[in-house]
Amino acid sequence: MKRANGDGSVYKIGGKRRKPFGARVTIGWQLDPETGRSKQIYQSIGTFATRVEAETALNNYLQNPYDIEAHKITFAGVYDRWSAEYFETLKNPSSARSYKAAYAYCEPLYNIRMRDIRVEHMQGVIKDAEVGDATKGRMKSLFNLMYKWCMIHEVVEKDYSALFVHKAGKRDKTKRVPFKNSEIQKLWKMQEFSVVDMILFALYSGFRPSEVTLIETRFVDLVRWRIKGGMKTEAGTDRIVPIHEKIRPIVQKHYNPDSKFLFTNEKGEYMTYDQYRGRFKNVMRALGTTHTPHEARHTFISCAKHFDVDENLLKAIVGHKIRDVTEAVYTHRPFSDYVAAVALIDYSGEDIEFESIDADWD
Repeated sequence: MKRANGDGSVYKIGGKRRKPFGARVTIGWQLDPETGRSKQIYQSIGTFATRVEAETALNNYLQNPYDIEAHKITFAGVYDRWSAEYFETLKNPSSARSYKAAYAYCEPLYNIRMRDIRVEHMQGVIKDAEVGDATKGRMKSLFNLMYKWCMIHEVVEKDYSALFVHKAGKRDKTKRVPFKNSEIQKLWKMQEFSVVDMILFALYSGFRPSEVTLIETRFVDLVRWRIKGGMKTEAGTDRIVPIHEKIRPIVQKHYNPDSKFLFTNEKGEYMTYDQYRGRFKNVMRALGTTHTPHEARHTFISCAKHFDVDENLLKAIVGHKIRDVTEAVYTHRPFSDYVAAVALIDYSGEDIEFESIDADWD
């Protein structure tokens, strides 16, 4: 039977072919200015070995239309469509920034059709990226999410991202070395040097390095001297941390109501973690030591334990889960308890010989 207008058609293709039948659908109309008649504009669904196969493919499309051009979409095209949907579901904007940063290192894949990408392409991009393990791990996560989107939208037939595992270099958390009091005292004399203020801020607040870069000015309270910030875990997200008296001048110095973030780079823009880490290394070279950005947080926690800060107060301040049901559910502490706990942090004395750091304090 002849198909209704607009329902496409199945036709025989001339010549000797393995798949001599084609199926096509109408995607629009074009007016012929000479004849005044409208002509259908077709889009091919594909070629087939038999007329029955072509008819079946066309019927399937009419019942459940899909993107015919999906097989042509590139890695960059998939990222644009996927990110437009996925970023709206994210609660923390920093997550979107981390995926954008990961995507920036995938440039060799941008113009390759998604259905042509294989495991070796993705592994090669990750291997060649001159970034840390955290960003490389985010690149692998990006591939996983993009392929999941592609499978849903029938862009690819196979999820190649599931065929390999990115093994990040293992770090021994027990070898974290806290800053010495003497090193911190030297930092106070180097405040005009790069990101020293941010390092001191982390040493007296316990925030993770990535959390320091993401503190928003609107959440800095200069009246009650406290900050809302934090991420990574449910307990760590948007926690309230007292501002230690020693770093209040630093917070005041960087406080700018017209800036979204408390700490910015030299251009007054958001400082990425990679930017902070690079500047941190320069400070450590000038200081004559080899600490990592996370060791400022380890120093805060180690010092708090040394001065016998209440365990549950400390967990609340640094954003760790409190497993004691009585404390977590039924105990309500005044904010003054947190202020008093943070006030105990003191690096003015002689160097303390710390033992290895508990691996749970990350």
